[in-house]
Amino acid sequence: MRISELSPELCRPPADGDSQSSRLHVFDEIESSVNEAESLTFEDLTSLENLVVRLRKSLSSTTSTHPLSDLAKLHAWKLSYRLWNACVDLANASDGLRTVDADYRDRTFVLQAELRQIAAEILLLAKNPKGIPSPDIKSASFFHKAGLIWHDLGRFNRAVTNFEHATDLISSSRADGEDEKRLLLDLNLARARTAWEANDRSLSIALLGRSKNILFGSQAGFQALAEQYLQFGKLSLKNSSDGLVDASKLLSESLELCEKGIAISTGGSLELERLKARCLRFMAAERLQAEDYEGVLNCVRVSRGIEGKEEHPSIRYMAMKACIGAGRLAEAEMELRGLIANKSVPETTCISAVETFLTATGAAEAKEIMMMLLGRCRSGAAAALRVVKMVAESGSCAVRTRVAAELASDDRVVALFIDNSSAKERNAMHALLWNWGAERFRSKEYDISAELFEKSMLYVPRDENRARRSNCFRVLSLCHLALVQLDLAQEFIDQAEKLEPNLKCSFLKFKIQLQKRDEAAAISQIEAMVSCIDFNPEFLTLCTHEAIACQSFPVAVASLSILLNLYSSGKPMPMKEVAVFRNLITLLHRDLDGEQEMLKHTRRAWARVNELGTENFFGTGAVGARELNWFAGNTWNMGLKMVKDKKYEICAEFFELAAEFYDSCSDKSEGKQAMVCKSLILCTGAMIHAEEEKKISMTDSDVKRAIEILQRAEKLVPTMHLSTAVTGDWMVEASTMCFLHTFNTYQLLNRLDDTRNQQLQLVKRFASTKACNPNSLLQIGLFASQGRRPNTEVSEFAFRKCLSSLLELPTPDYQMVSMVLRWLISIACLCSTENGGKNEAAYTLYRQAYQIIVGLKEGEYPVEEGKWLAMTAWNRSGTAVRLRQVNTARKWMKMGLDLAKRISGMEKYLVGMEESFTNFEEVCRGNDSGAVYSY
Repeated sequence: MRISELSPELCRPPADGDSQSSRLHVFDEIESSVNEAESLTFEDLTSLENLVVRLRKSLSSTTSTHPLSDLAKLHAWKLSYRLWNACVDLANASDGLRTVDADYRDRTFVLQAELRQIAAEILLLAKNPKGIPSPDIKSASFFHKAGLIWHDLGRFNRAVTNFEHATDLISSSRADGEDEKRLLLDLNLARARTAWEANDRSLSIALLGRSKNILFGSQAGFQALAEQYLQFGKLSLKNSSDGLVDASKLLSESLELCEKGIAISTGGSLELERLKARCLRFMAAERLQAEDYEGVLNCVRVSRGIEGKEEHPSIRYMAMKACIGAGRLAEAEMELRGLIANKSVPETTCISAVETFLTATGAAEAKEIMMMLLGRCRSGAAAALRVVKMVAESGSCAVRTRVAAELASDDRVVALFIDNSSAKERNAMHALLWNWGAERFRSKEYDISAELFEKSMLYVPRDENRARRSNCFRVLSLCHLALVQLDLAQEFIDQAEKLEPNLKCSFLKFKIQLQKRDEAAAISQIEAMVSCIDFNPEFLTLCTHEAIACQSFPVAVASLSILLNLYSSGKPMPMKEVAVFRNLITLLHRDLDGEQEMLKHTRRAWARVNELGTENFFGTGAVGARELNWFAGNTWNMGLKMVKDKKYEICAEFFELAAEFYDSCSDKSEGKQAMVCKSLILCTGAMIHAEEEKKISMTDSDVKRAIEILQRAEKLVPTMHLSTAVTGDWMVEASTMCFLHTFNTYQLLNRLDDTRNQQLQLVKRFASTKACNPNSLLQIGLFASQGRRPNTEVSEFAFRKCLSSLLELPTPDYQMVSMVLRWLISIACLCSTENGGKNEAAYTLYRQAYQIIVGLKEGEYPVEEGKWLAMTAWNRSGTAVRLRQVNTARKWMKMGLDLAKRISGMEKYLVGMEESFTNFEEVCRGNDSGAVYSY
């Protein structure tokens, strides 16, 4: 809450005596602070901060509606000047701050600016003491200087506030002296610079325009304003892309002010003439940027007309570019020649100008200019080397490099290096051209690279350094190979091999054959590389990479195969043997018919594992485990692929190898053992399918070998159940593998003699496991009843176990139930025929079928199967009737009637069947036992 709202008495102004004593106390505090400021050092940052806070607090206490006395004003005036001078001393001593931390230094400068700001405000508080002339102007000067400091510190808001205070003070003083106008002009210029820095371009330009009215008719005023227009024009020229300010207008204003200043000049106007020349130079640059070439030439013409002024080197440079732009190449060459002839022009400027001229005219026209450029330097090989290097290394332009190379290949230049005394410079020129060629090669500018390498050979004498010449021919071959100029590449590499036959030449010949798509020649070249004196196996891996990059996979396979043959020697090799095998097998995956080769190399890899040991071949730790897992997984996947392609013989070998790889894993985890078990089971399954595919029976030795594999798998079946007991899907897979083990074993036993009992025991063991299910039993039963050697005991056991398993289910599959019942009845009938016609087992099955059907909904039991049961049961009574077996006939007729009553669709037969049964009973009661009933 404000004080005025608490108590009206507290708002009353104090008595004059109280006010004067209070002010005196405040001025004593300010004077004490000023004394402290005069004794401060720039390192004491904390004291400086405290001083600023105290002065700001004291200054805020002096605000009052009562004016200061003349004595107090004068005292404030003196304190202000003393504080300002103390700030000046601190600033002079702050040169040592360059070595301290940047944040510390910046904070110190800000605090010094605050002290200057307080000094200016104290001066403003003093207003107009008696005896001091133009106090407002002096106060404005303080604010102007403080604003300039704030501007330098980047505090543009504070700078603007100070400049506005100073402007108001000068405006209120109504002084029209030259000093006052100069200060007002300086203020306007300072405000314009600050507005420009604050991105307020319109205000900045407006302030410059306002300054024209206060130029006070002196050269200094015109020069200051023209200089500011020029600076803004230069800044706009650099940032011409933003389009906010037209640099041309600013430069034109600067030029106009220069001319006006010169016109009113009564004495020397040399400074204005120089400023005018600068304006013209920048106007020419602006016109050149705007592609106004005639405007550039006009500016150059006027600039050259200024007397007593030495021409700036950039004038000729811009004149040359403008002449080129205007299509005046002859004038441009004249300007360029004058530029080169001017010894004061830096050589880099000459090079840049020559480059521009070269771009416009071409290499042929610029040769004389280049030779002229050479003339600026000392004569001889060293001078030529220097000029060529300067031309080429002044930028990254390909044209520049090419021109430098043409210059280096000029007969006049080459002649300078023939002498033996120039051997050092000759080697340097060769290295220079070689490095340029290598740089262009890395930039994939192969045509320029080839040209540079070829010209570098001019500096390699024919009668010496065969190795260097061979190296040049090799890189030339490489360049033409990149340009797909294969014949030239072949020619150069042949020359290189004549000079120095080695592995590098052989490898390049291989690359050329590869590019020609001559795979046979490429493979032959790989074989030739092995016989080189400096052969290194790493080049075989390079050949593999090159072949893969060219999509020539047979060559890559051949390269890796040759590399594999070298591992048995025990020499250090660039890659681990296991990695070579892995890459080779991976490449063979791309060949649609490469499974035989893949199997061969997988066998070879396993043979090396047995020879070296698992850890020595695959490696140790996680890396070795990954390699082994890759081989196991790849072999397993190839086995699955061969199953899909129905190539069972190869499939069996892949699965057998997969089992060996998985069994070699060091962790022996349940998952790995499960994979061993599955691989072994699928291996025997593939062997059985291969027999059926070839239609050639397995030999006894093959059968026994397959049984041994299954016996090995049988030991791992419990492990497989443990590893797959987590989820339902894995349990299904485990059950499937257990069934396949049983089924494959049964099929193999079926190929041997005297194994019927073994088959039955095998199926019984399977039926006692959790893996057993009705479908598995049905398949075993069907195979046992239909195979090459049927085993009715096994089939009957399997079908009965299947039937009981089905009936134990909450919702039995009655389609399968009916099929199993039909097979059981067929087996029972077959057995009754073998046992003299007794078919009690068949009747029991019919009776069981009737009990199953009782209670089922209509249609739940397959209708056709139900009809089959009813019809066959009724028809069995016919044989009993013919044999006069009354009880047997009655039993079967009743069974047929009972079944027919339960089966839908039997209604049309049921009446006739009941009538026949009634007649049968009447005949049985009315006739003696010898009577014959016609059924």
